[in-house]
Amino acid sequence: MQVLQVQLAVQADPAEVGRARRWVRSRLLNHGVDPDAPIAETVVLVVSELVTNAVVHTGCPAVLRLCFPLGDFPGAPPDGSPDGSAAGSSAVRASGFPSSSAAPAGGGEVREAATVGPLRVEVADASQVAPAPRHAGADVDATNGRGLELVELLCDRWGWYPDGSGKRVWCEISPDARPADPLATVDWAALAQ
Repeated sequence: MQVLQVQLAVQADPAEVGRARRWVRSRLLNHGVDPDAPIAETVVLVVSELVTNAVVHTGCPAVLRLCFPLGDFPGAPPDGSPDGSAAGSSAVRASGFPSSSAAPAGGGEVREAATVGPLRVEVADASQVAPAPRHAGADVDATNGRGLELVELLCDRWGWYPDGSGKRVWCEISPDARPADPLATVDWAALAQ
């Protein structure tokens, strides 16, 4: 499978998280992802959490990378497109990710093809400390401790590995993933006590 990678250098400043969100929205749009699709909001939320963790907990710059899977169909963006834009005419599926069935096959008919793979988000930072998921618990006023819990809830898979003198935290979001409702599992009765 071919993958288009685009990346953004993020300074060690919490204000950079907003810039990272705007950049991700523009990359998703340029790649043919419907910005109003629920999955686009999921990707932006996950990026926001991972970039926040990197800049707040390490105090060092980070690198955000999006890895878009590409199908073997006419109209797919060429490898190495510098701005991550989608060339040609790829269709947008109901999930918000481009389908790999946009090209006419033979006599002008549109062929259906399988999903090409998950979108991968990676954030590399200079800290060797492993990410440690914490649970905010019943403290509704807690201002942190939910980031990796959200990533775990919203992504198909996530993990981390050492990378040079630091680490890389990654997650994958399937094109068919339905955004989870993070409040669906809250025990409201227990919180009210």
